[in-house]
Amino acid sequence: MNWKELLENKNRLFWLVHSSSWFGFALVHYLGSLLHDPRDIFVVIIFLNAYAGWLFTVPLRYLYRRVWNFSPAKIAGVVIVASYLVGVLWQVVKNVNHWEIYKHGYRPDFWLYYTSNSVYSFFIILSWSGLYFGTKYYQMLQKEKRNVLEANSVAHQAQLKMLRYQLNPHFLFNTLNAISTLILVKENNIANGMVTKLSEFLRYSLDKDPMKRVTLNSELHALKLYLDIEKVRFEDRLGVEFIVADDCKTALVPSMILQPIAENSIKYAIASQEDGGTIKVTVTRFANDLLLELADNGPGAEIKNGNLYRENGVGLANSRERLQALYGNDFSLVVANNQPKGVKVSIRMPYVLEEHT
Repeated sequence: MNWKELLENKNRLFWLVHSSSWFGFALVHYLGSLLHDPRDIFVVIIFLNAYAGWLFTVPLRYLYRRVWNFSPAKIAGVVIVASYLVGVLWQVVKNVNHWEIYKHGYRPDFWLYYTSNSVYSFFIILSWSGLYFGTKYYQMLQKEKRNVLEANSVAHQAQLKMLRYQLNPHFLFNTLNAISTLILVKENNIANGMVTKLSEFLRYSLDKDPMKRVTLNSELHALKLYLDIEKVRFEDRLGVEFIVADDCKTALVPSMILQPIAENSIKYAIASQEDGGTIKVTVTRFANDLLLELADNGPGAEIKNGNLYRENGVGLANSRERLQALYGNDFSLVVANNQPKGVKVSIRMPYVLEEHT
């Protein structure tokens, strides 16, 4: 095992730092003892005291784990009180060791003498606590660093995949072909509007980082641009319905998270039916979660374990990767049968509002 693996292993790193710190404590005291009392018996006392400190501080690890998520003030209070109590207990043991071994069974007349010099022991235990939290924070920083590197790697792969359908050649071909047809039949105003919307949609899809979050309003605007373009092609065969809660409009969502889902619906639910169909987008909030649903009333699809059996790994798989990179395990993307027919894709993610500066 190399040093990097050792530092990344929480349990092994604790025991290494814990044992090394108490060995260092014993060594420093041993070197100090050579200046005033070089007798071997003093070495025994030093290492017994170090071993007692090693034992008494182990329970602090489990106590500090339990209070890790407390407020800083409460953590500080727990650390001070626990360090003082353990320091006093440790000092009692040190005094007994000293009296029993060095002074051949001496006992003080007053019980309070057992706790003499407890302040010194308190600061030693407090230093150990500081070392524990320092090590813990170091591990957290290392973990965050690894997560950032992993997220960047996933983002790079996701961005490459995003380009595959952001600039979907079929979508571009069909749109440009529709614009050409409109020009031929002298529908210049409609053609001009379609070009404007296509330009705005492409600018949004290419400018937005797929690993960054945008407001729901921005995302829905881009989705409406895409659907408006498709409505020129499908005319009355494509119906669109939006139901969005007011408190969700400034919530943050990954950019271009809905467009590939809508594209699937266009391809499999609208284009495949002579009479077309309707795409319905619903956004609501439930407690601390934002819920996005995109449903169609097409012919439906084969669904296995919440996934489309027809999925080819570009659309929904890409969306899952991006959600995973942004939210870890705090999200869900589920595909289910819509009622009375069609497919419904439901996305759950944390409800986070845009910060205003």
